[in-house]
Amino acid sequence: MSADPANHVSLPEAATRLDDVYARMLPHLVDAPDGGPRYPEFLDRVREFMDRAKAANPSPEITDRAIEMLEELNDLLAGAEVAEWEVPSWSRRGLESRGSITVPPITVTEVGDNEITARVRMSRYHLGGGAAAHGGQIGVVFDYVLAVAGLIAFESPMRTAYLNINYRSLTPLDTDLVATARIDRVDGRKIYISAELRDGDRLCADADSMFLKLQRTFDGEAG
Repeated sequence: MSADPANHVSLPEAATRLDDVYARMLPHLVDAPDGGPRYPEFLDRVREFMDRAKAANPSPEITDRAIEMLEELNDLLAGAEVAEWEVPSWSRRGLESRGSITVPPITVTEVGDNEITARVRMSRYHLGGGAAAHGGQIGVVFDYVLAVAGLIAFESPMRTAYLNINYRSLTPLDTDLVATARIDRVDGRKIYISAELRDGDRLCADADSMFLKLQRTFDGEAG
């Protein structure tokens, strides 16, 4: 690989490394509003709602009441809407998956030579069927972990060119899973990265991918 390998660090140094990389790529986010001290709790409540909505078979009365409450909540949040690059999910340090509710909770736990390790936990919202995670959600996990490995190694924003997934066995919910991603090779702006997702010793899925380094940051993106 053409970049210097990352020093071997562990949690919480791994999280700090990722936060520092984002700060250098998008420096204007360092002093951006962070949602306040209870913003992480807000995200937890949103995730809980997503789980309960996925699991619910509400009566007509509950549906009517939920719609009323959601309309009120949507109106409340509409008054706090900001541009894409000003939301706390890109600027708040130390949040799982950097606060993105579209990504299952992921925490980088270790940064080694050319690779990272992360803890992943999926819940009812991520259900595909038969108590197993949806294959598309596994793809989201891989896309995030693979990109983080590239970001930490190269400190450059990237876009996914392709992502191939092999589903080896069922991926359980409500279980601490381990994802690893490794930089395999680099060819100019092309970065080839592979990954695995495991439940203990059992391989749930693996993936290979290619990412393209961008010539500018995302908010001034060039191909």
